[in-house]
Amino acid sequence: MDLGIRGKKAIVCASSKGLGRGCAMALAEAGCDLVVNGRNADQLAKTAAELRERFGVEVTEIVGDVSKPEVQKALLAACPDPDILVNNNGGPPLRDFRELDREKILEGVTQNMVTPVELVQAVIDGMAERGFGRIVNITSLSVYVPIPGLDLSSGARAGRQIEAG
Repeated sequence: MDLGIRGKKAIVCASSKGLGRGCAMALAEAGCDLVVNGRNADQLAKTAAELRERFGVEVTEIVGDVSKPEVQKALLAACPDPDILVNNNGGPPLRDFRELDREKILEGVTQNMVTPVELVQAVIDGMAERGFGRIVNITSLSVYVPIPGLDLSSGARAGRQIEAG
């Protein structure tokens, strides 16, 4: 199926494995050049090599935690005018809410609400000016049906629904 996005440029966050990797594979198969990201340099390099080999697309690797401002800057420097942004990030680990301290709460909110909003803010005006853009915010079923032990993830991800409108 031709999605009409061959030659487009995409940033895919947290794309060395899991859902992010699956999105990167689908976009590469559709002919998009990619900026991929992950915290594990070896896993990211393997994913990037597979994308290049299987689909013949350009792939730039940015190693690091996408919730860190310097990593976001590196993603945007590697692809200053993306046509597609896939917001994805690993969530906080399963834990009893009694184990949460202020630092963990702020980290979870930053990972799952602040970071996606910042990235959307960074790309949306350019997409509008160019007359093309796609933003995919990967979230969780826990936005709609909270999962015990994922209180922080559920709450932070639900906050992103405001962005989606």
